[in-house]
Amino acid sequence: MSDPNNQKQIIVARNVDKRFGSFYALRGVSATFFEGQVTAIVGPSGSGKSTFLRTLNRLETHDGGEIIVDGIELNDDIQHLDAIRREVGMVFQSFNLFSHLTILRNITLAPMRVRKMRRDEAEAKALALLDRVGLKNQAHKYPVQLSGGQQQRVAIARALAMDPKVLLFDEPTSALDPEMVNEVLTVMRELAHTGITMLVVTHEMGFAREVADRVIFFDEGTILEDTTPHAFFTNPDHERAQAFLSQVRHGF
Repeated sequence: MSDPNNQKQIIVARNVDKRFGSFYALRGVSATFFEGQVTAIVGPSGSGKSTFLRTLNRLETHDGGEIIVDGIELNDDIQHLDAIRREVGMVFQSFNLFSHLTILRNITLAPMRVRKMRRDEAEAKALALLDRVGLKNQAHKYPVQLSGGQQQRVAIARALAMDPKVLLFDEPTSALDPEMVNEVLTVMRELAHTGITMLVVTHEMGFAREVADRVIFFDEGTILEDTTPHAFFTNPDHERAQAFLSQVRHGF
């Protein structure tokens, strides 16, 4: 497990609030994440975990509190936002690949436009990443020609192409057929051992228990547990966490 005492703080959230009208999606959420740490964020549907993840790169604006990413405050300053998004990659539930572009072009687009990488350099890197996720032979196909599991592996390769310091995963397997889940989790397991910082909103309890350094449990827009996987899965403190685990025991 990563030892926070020896790690640099990479994301700091302090008293973060998020409202949708009169509904509080997040209430006073505070958490610090460290370089190289793999954090599983779990909880019932509607508990605020995906909303929290999306505030960390301002896909959702926060209404109160403070978010600092790699020393930069996340706010309306477009330069701050651009700097943060260059360092924070995101893998979505629904892949979000460009359907009119080949797999290779999907991966090279951001490095060429944002990091000003030469095409030959970007393509070489993309092919290496596709090889890493087992899809080098699919480079010239279009997303519609790939399975859901393959598309999600492409989405992971696309995020890695920007050399992010942090990867955010928003329920990356929940849109997949069951037989495709493991091929994506296998790639994520391998990534977890490379030292990249990962925050993973997931319903895959086996993955959270096996791979994560840390488990955060959300309920009703607040963090009720923030502990090790062993402590969370064997002896959670809060009765809401105990009830949640009793309902998902079959998942691990």
